Amino acid sequence: MTEGSSLPGAIAAAPRPTRAEPVRLSSRSRRRIAGAARTLTILLVILVFFGPVVWIMLTALKQPRDVYSLSVIFTPTLDNLRTAFASPYFLGSRTLNSIIVTTGTIVLSLPIATAAAYAFSRFRFPGGNAWSLGVLATQFIPPVIIIIPLFVAFRSAGLLDTRLALIIANMSFVVPYSIWMIKGFIDAIPADMEEAAQIDGASRLRAIWDVVVPMAIPGIATAAIFAFVVSWNEFFYALVLSRQDAVTLQVGLMGARTERGDAWEIMAAMGLVIILPMLVLSRYVQRYFVAGLVSGSVR
Repeated sequence: MTEGSSLPGAIAAAPRPTRAEPVRLSSRSRRRIAGAARTLTILLVILVFFGPVVWIMLTALKQPRDVYSLSVIFTPTLDNLRTAFASPYFLGSRTLNSIIVTTGTIVLSLPIATAAAYAFSRFRFPGGNAWSLGVLATQFIPPVIIIIPLFVAFRSAGLLDTRLALIIANMSFVVPYSIWMIKGFIDAIPADMEEAAQIDGASRLRAIWDVVVPMAIPGIATAAIFAFVVSWNEFFYALVLSRQDAVTLQVGLMGARTERGDAWEIMAAMGLVIILPMLVLSRYVQRYFVAGLVSGSVR
């Protein structure tokens, strides 16, 4: 056999490169990687959401010379809180204003929203759903447009710089949302239960109070939580409608300024008072809020 004739056989006999098989991880390794990714994600979420809160707490306890330092080791002090409660910041009176305005908004909004939600759920009005949709459509109106007629009306009525004016202004956006939230719960309550109570001799109002309201408590509680959060954090209406007597915490936060500029330690102390109720609320009512939303979504 010649040299030329043996070349094809040699090529055919040469080993062919094999395709590399992908590396397969064991189930234990996959669990470890998934656990590490989950832990990293949780730590990242904690850093993003709780990092600013922790930073505010630390700043509120710092002395002015330590505010601009990134060190977490410092001598804590309560002078910032004492200064915030004194003149010219008046944190105590402004906290009282926020509590009264928030409480008044909840107390007045929930009965109105519950009654309106029951009416939209049980009765039929001319125009069909146009009325309930109109209530929802008010949520799409920018607050800067609403504040103009509110300011003129309150000035004519002598209500500027009063807590009542802030309560009414808060109700303008709390009541419509609460109506739709509570209506979803009332829709899920069978009307036969009210009819059974009326057959037993109860009036419609008594049937509503004894049957509808207790079964709609999760929705009413959810609306109350929403009203509290929104009213407590409201800034725009309070800024325009208050001057001195009805100034709330959020507006008072803007006054934390001194001859050296923004007093960050005073602002942090006031901010700590603002976020403290939110932290307490989230700790104790989170499960009720989630349960209320889930119950209202079930038909």
